[in-house]
Amino acid sequence: MPAPYTLLGADGLPFTSAVPGALGGYRRRRIYGLLDCPSARRALARGHYVEHRVFFADEATAVAAGYRPCGVCLRDAHARWRADPAAGLGGGRS
Repeated sequence: MPAPYTLLGADGLPFTSAVPGALGGYRRRRIYGLLDCPSARRALARGHYVEHRVFFADEATAVAAGYRPCGVCLRDAHARWRADPAAGLGGGRS
């Protein structure tokens, strides 16, 4: 049986999942991005925001929970979000 993972749902509340998250996030700044994001990896390597790290099953869930795309690993989605933050646009890799 796979280890349980804690993810955030569209309501922003944690839940247990048998499947790991596809995206990571930073709770304090409400940013989501790829698990291999260079910016997040640098911050984690320095010991920053480990206790504020969250995970999402997919991009739609992250957006519904009120998170915005990372400007480093999701540049296109971030540019669309900056152009219209109220739209809550996602959009995948740049």
